[in-house]
Amino acid sequence: MSQKSKMFLSGVVEGFYGRPWTMSQRKELFRREQKWGLNAYLYAPKDDYKHRMYWRDLYSLEEAEQLMTLISAARERNVEFIYAISPGLDITFSNPKELAALKRKLSQVCGFGCRSFALLFDDIETEMCPADKEAFSSFAEAQVSVTNQVFLHLDEPHTFLFCPTDYCAAFCSPSVPLSAYLNTVGEKLNAGIDILWTGPKVVSQDISVASIEEVSAVLRRPPVIWDNIHANDYDPQRMFLGPFKNRPTELIPKLRGVLTNPNCEFELNFVAVHTLATWCSSGHRDVSMDGDDQGSDYNPHEALRLALTDWLVEFSRADQPDGAGAGRSKRQASDEEPMQTEGYAPGPRDNPLYTAEPLTLDDLMLLSELFYLPYEHGATAVLMLQELHWLRREDSERDKEEWRRRAEKFDDMCSAVVRMFNRLSNVPNRIVLYDLYNYICDIKSGVTMAKAFVKTLGGQTPHAALALTDDPEPWGFRGGLSGEFQRMLPSHGIRDLFRSPPATRVYTIRPCTPRDQPEVQKIFKEMQIETQQKVELVGDRLVEGHVTPSQNCSLILDDVAGVCGYAFALSDAKTAMTKAQYPETMLQDFPSVMAVQIHSRVPDHSTAKRLIEQMLSALRDSGSKGVFSEFRSKDRRMFDFLKTLDVFQVLKVDGLPTNLVIMGTKL
Repeated sequence: MSQKSKMFLSGVVEGFYGRPWTMSQRKELFRREQKWGLNAYLYAPKDDYKHRMYWRDLYSLEEAEQLMTLISAARERNVEFIYAISPGLDITFSNPKELAALKRKLSQVCGFGCRSFALLFDDIETEMCPADKEAFSSFAEAQVSVTNQVFLHLDEPHTFLFCPTDYCAAFCSPSVPLSAYLNTVGEKLNAGIDILWTGPKVVSQDISVASIEEVSAVLRRPPVIWDNIHANDYDPQRMFLGPFKNRPTELIPKLRGVLTNPNCEFELNFVAVHTLATWCSSGHRDVSMDGDDQGSDYNPHEALRLALTDWLVEFSRADQPDGAGAGRSKRQASDEEPMQTEGYAPGPRDNPLYTAEPLTLDDLMLLSELFYLPYEHGATAVLMLQELHWLRREDSERDKEEWRRRAEKFDDMCSAVVRMFNRLSNVPNRIVLYDLYNYICDIKSGVTMAKAFVKTLGGQTPHAALALTDDPEPWGFRGGLSGEFQRMLPSHGIRDLFRSPPATRVYTIRPCTPRDQPEVQKIFKEMQIETQQKVELVGDRLVEGHVTPSQNCSLILDDVAGVCGYAFALSDAKTAMTKAQYPETMLQDFPSVMAVQIHSRVPDHSTAKRLIEQMLSALRDSGSKGVFSEFRSKDRRMFDFLKTLDVFQVLKVDGLPTNLVIMGTKL
């Protein structure tokens, strides 16, 4: 069958890691696909045991009945149900019994009424077992051999998809055109089998026409895009509510289809699926493989607004997660208003009854911009980050009016997020709300903390629960163990979507060696010349080499020009003191000392923060419970630099000379 005679596949792949969707959710998906003009559903949930881990096992009678009902439901909505199986975890390709088990399993599903299939070999080990090495010259040849035989066994179904192990350009060695694996697949895979492809990366920011033409030449057929742009199974703190974008509609005549693999939570995919449908219909109105590009009027911003307008209607439906598994309720919010205590009417001096504010389209636009796309924040999120960055960097006393104006602007934006959260929390459709709740609760907490921080910068006192202290409440330090691991890694922060200034330089944090001393002393002397203050500091003795730093407590920051910063620390500061320089009460809480200096050519605060946090981690491992750092009062550049990092706080020390500033943090 020629590619031109095949229908362009457009729809959804349920291919994420995590809890699979329910049968009722899948039926709702089919309803939406039909309404919006999509035509395909690929059944491939990674955590369905009989799809992947126990692929040899046949379905039970109960499971078979569910699948038959699902396949029938898709057919009623004119949605092509594509059943996928993933045997790659443990299949022995050369064993005839394995091939027989695969054929038996797919024949069973064929008996359920399924006529379209997919064989997936993604996310598996590439090393073949000894038996397969004897039978096949390559891993690609083994996969192709089994796939071709299964395809023929099923009488060459109209739609049969193959997912290669190297399913994106980043996996191809040394390149897509020169990949031995892809070239074998393209040459030997039956021409009636279509191939899945995710683009340049697993999660591709852009998919260009040129990149598709390149892979199509190797595969000898146009690919079906398995699009992970809205997938969130790799990060439990992120959902993606931005539009389908950065895929020109000129791609459509060069593809066999596009299937989006969206957020794990079903109800969060209204925008992802809706905007994909708009993209398909805008770029190729009849959605067929007739070759010529008809132009495009697809605008992702307009598509997003259209999707959110329709989604707003869904929020008004009084749906409850009652476990009934029946179809979705069609009752409007006005039919099921939550009731206050019957007959109660507050008096003139009583509190008025609480009235929930209705959710608005602006609220959903804000929600989308806060949770936009993997490589891109929405406009409001970027603006909030820019304002907070400016407020942190600028002195609130330098230009009071400008600082106050921008602080109020940031406060208003934070309040809008809280207002959105409150409105979402009161929507009639609790099914949608509960899929959203963890995410909106997290962002509300984050902006509330940021709002309190700005008030602190402006000299106000926030609520005690939001105060930024050395002993915060648990919501003041987010991320758990995973977050702590990430903060210790050298790559932490380099892929933040908001970076100012852009992180174009490459920095290295490494242990100090004797060869570094001349460069360290140069930075140290530049600071002394800059401040022109003769103050005896404990940290100076560490930098000058009079006192040896504690184990793992001498670090260098490098860029392409050489040493651009350092940090030295001593777990017991008293051992470096020639006299009682500081009160015993301070040293009890902050027993360690750290000397840190960053060259003025380093604009990237996150790099300095990583250097300091690595040092704090070493001190914490040594058993220290606190560390202080000394600065000459005229070293304003370094003092302001550290102040923006939110790592240290200025300590109030009795009897401290006016030309000395002490900052510290508890560990």
